[in-house]
Amino acid sequence: MWQDLQIFGFRALWSPYYALFICVLAVAYFFLFLKRKDQKRASVAQAAYFYSGILLLYFIKGSPVDLLSHIMFTAHMVQMALYYLLFPILIIKGLPKWLWENIFHLPIIGKILSLLTKPLIALILFNGLFSLYHIPIIFDFAKGNEIAHAVITVSILIAAFLMWWPIFTPIKQMDKLSPLLKIGYIVANGVLITPACALIIFATTGIYNTYGASGGWIQALALCVPAEILDSLSLSGPEMFSPMGLLEDQQLGGILMKITQEIIYGILLARIFFPWFRSGENKIDPLPVHE
Repeated sequence: MWQDLQIFGFRALWSPYYALFICVLAVAYFFLFLKRKDQKRASVAQAAYFYSGILLLYFIKGSPVDLLSHIMFTAHMVQMALYYLLFPILIIKGLPKWLWENIFHLPIIGKILSLLTKPLIALILFNGLFSLYHIPIIFDFAKGNEIAHAVITVSILIAAFLMWWPIFTPIKQMDKLSPLLKIGYIVANGVLITPACALIIFATTGIYNTYGASGGWIQALALCVPAEILDSLSLSGPEMFSPMGLLEDQQLGGILMKITQEIIYGILLARIFFPWFRSGENKIDPLPVHE
């Protein structure tokens, strides 16, 4: 498959402009948060989270994974799982607390964010947007329109940040969920995203025209392949690059999305549950004394 993808060229495979954008973020973080000599300097742990986050971002949106996401639904779902369920966590934990406090203290934006990061609202907003995006008519439209694709995916990304905020907020005044409620919050996330995955996994036919040779496949490729290269190629359909049929690819994509989500949520549940359990395991009520 890798040899076949070479026909799209270096720019489509490795997105050099996106790589430059990632480098700018890395340099900006260094000068803004690491080179400081005051108390606002980012810690080593924060820097590790942030740089891991932007490396993951390049892997998701700048490497051949992005090109594959327009060819195979499986790659798309893995991309979505990492983009929305892991990347925001790394960035939230990677940026210093004082920066987040400044953002939440902005006159209008701060009030909006304070409302949207309320657990129930954030939970419904993210899972609702994610599920709506994967309704076939909306998905096919977004994949064929560059502006719609950018607006929708960025909106879901913002919702993902809002969704993770109640769990990972570095601002103590906003960390209002107890460990038990955080566990319930993560479980609820897993439940709410299940219907979208089930629709995809148990469908008996291909529901996305984007990944069909007769559908909007070429329009989807145009999102990441330069027009002059795309016009010079003779492409019959995604089956040229995929070892699976349309239905099998779709079902595997839904399964991998669910598995990746379960792995990420499972790790987070363990990181919350075991410290909470250990903190209370020695707090045993004394036996009543009978006189």
